[in-house]
Amino acid sequence: MHIRFTKATTEAFLPLKEAKSILFSTTDLPNTLFRFCIKPKSKLALLMQETFQLCETPPKSEEKHCATSLESMKKNSSYKWYTVMGTAKEVSDAKATTLNCHPLTYAYLTYYCHSIVGTRTYVVPFVGDDETKAEVVAVCHTDTSEWDPKHVAFQMQHVKPGTVQICHTLAADTIVWMTI
Repeated sequence: MHIRFTKATTEAFLPLKEAKSILFSTTDLPNTLFRFCIKPKSKLALLMQETFQLCETPPKSEEKHCATSLESMKKNSSYKWYTVMGTAKEVSDAKATTLNCHPLTYAYLTYYCHSIVGTRTYVVPFVGDDETKAEVVAVCHTDTSEWDPKHVAFQMQHVKPGTVQICHTLAADTIVWMTI
């Protein structure tokens, strides 16, 4: 299995006051591009437009928000931040609520945070073909009945929504919050 781990394009959140001063919407994209000296037709501009579209799309079977500051991530979360070290183990069962925050491409550090009911979270050891060892967080979605039947996970496994659980690893810069 080949797994690609990506890294966020920036290292730190903006302070809350500064993040709030920058309008975060598709309609304000031209102003945001101008403010950060980003060419309108550049690859980064297109990725930022995708970020806005993802953040503005109404949720289906999940709770979600886009965090543009650490304060907004904490404010929209009643979860504890969990770091697991050691042997592989389940760190939350399907009764727990998990909030996953994935980095987005934007002019400054921004996360897409979503909570999906019916997930189990694990820490899984990996060993590379060069004997490099790593532990990664994996999430298993136990209820996929509301997912799009065209989702790549179903295509790869030749199955239908609701018939199997779908598990995947999370990138190294993903933040996982959970109730315990």
